[in-house]
Amino acid sequence: MSAEEPLFRVVRGVPTAEELAALVGAIVVRSRPVAAPPPVAASAWARSGRPAAAATAGPGAWRASGLPR
Repeated sequence: MSAEEPLFRVVRGVPTAEELAALVGAIVVRSRPVAAPPPVAASAWARSGRPAAAATAGPGAWRASGLPR
């Protein structure tokens, strides 16, 4: 693609300058990568109710689950 070639062209109809601007704006917005929202930090109160570590499976796991960590 050369520098003189347009990136897109209108095949049918005669758009106004406002319609072309809206089209270009829509293409620019859709072509940007979507940023993931930042993770929400849990409050200290909510964190205190969660277990510190996941339970492990295997022989003696039921006994180890009652021991202090």
